[in-house]
Amino acid sequence: MAIPTWQTVGRMKLSGFTFLRNGSKLYYPIVESIRSALPIVDEFVIALGDSDPDDDTRARIEALGSDKIRIFDTVWDLERFSGGTEYAHQTDLAKEHCTGDWLLYVQGDEVLHEDDLPTIVASCERWLDHPGVDALLFDYLHFWGDYDHVHDNHRWYKQEVRIIRNDPEIHSIRDAQSFRRISGFDGVSYGRKEGTQKLVAVHSGARIFHYGWVRPPKPMGSKVSSFCAHHEKEPGSERESARDVAAFDYGPLGAIPRFEGSHPAVMRDRIASMDWAGDLDQSSRVPGRKPIHPHERPKYRLMTWFERTFFGGRHLFASRNYQMLPGVPLPRKRNAATPRSGADRADAAGAL
Repeated sequence: MAIPTWQTVGRMKLSGFTFLRNGSKLYYPIVESIRSALPIVDEFVIALGDSDPDDDTRARIEALGSDKIRIFDTVWDLERFSGGTEYAHQTDLAKEHCTGDWLLYVQGDEVLHEDDLPTIVASCERWLDHPGVDALLFDYLHFWGDYDHVHDNHRWYKQEVRIIRNDPEIHSIRDAQSFRRISGFDGVSYGRKEGTQKLVAVHSGARIFHYGWVRPPKPMGSKVSSFCAHHEKEPGSERESARDVAAFDYGPLGAIPRFEGSHPAVMRDRIASMDWAGDLDQSSRVPGRKPIHPHERPKYRLMTWFERTFFGGRHLFASRNYQMLPGVPLPRKRNAATPRSGADRADAAGAL
């Protein structure tokens, strides 16, 4: 499929950036992720880590043939950047190579929808000359198990920062989920909250389609093992984790809302090639099964029911790395999950 181009205003430059390591081997939709952003960015910077010999991430990216893409090599140091903070470090390395006014951050399992691209560009242009705005916020659609189920559970974050101003004081934090302002940053303490400031954000009006939990059960097991290794500071454990790992158990999908909207066009072939539907449990509940995922726990199920029933799905008591610019309303959400009035009541009853 040809990649269309959405022209930005000449006075504004938009950079895309990400980090990757063993992206192809761990079943990341890396090509789809990059392709989804290419139409609106002037450059796309990739910090490519020291991947295993059997990973072909570089070849897949280079096959896109885009002169916007700039790859530079990095070596991960899980001793120095422990507890998942190497993700933030790699994010910062990619950020430092960007030359745009605004920087669009898309992780390897995140994809933009083509319908949102004009909105993203318009939002960047609108807030370019407002120095009080540090970042643009995106709604999140967290898919689980397959491409038909999307989380609305309290346990999952609803929005996050994905465009930041090109400011040297803005840094990725912890495991690279978000960003904060850090004056005099030492370049190492990504897990420290003290001395950081929340970014002032406005909503972009756009969405992130998060496919990080949509893999065949075996590769998903490898991904979880790799993630745990990065967070537990075990040198060499990532390569060990790829051997003889158990297939991931997604649990019953019937209790998770179905997605009735449209996926990004760049995901069409990947979705069509899905071949693990027979390995998934489409039931709502398994009698006697103990919760193994956070969203299955009674407290989160009850909190989710409470938010949907009384607050229209508003995420209560959420920890956020940003503060909204006062007086700017949030856009109306699109592509919401299928309403579940009867299922909501059953879920709440089962949580009690």
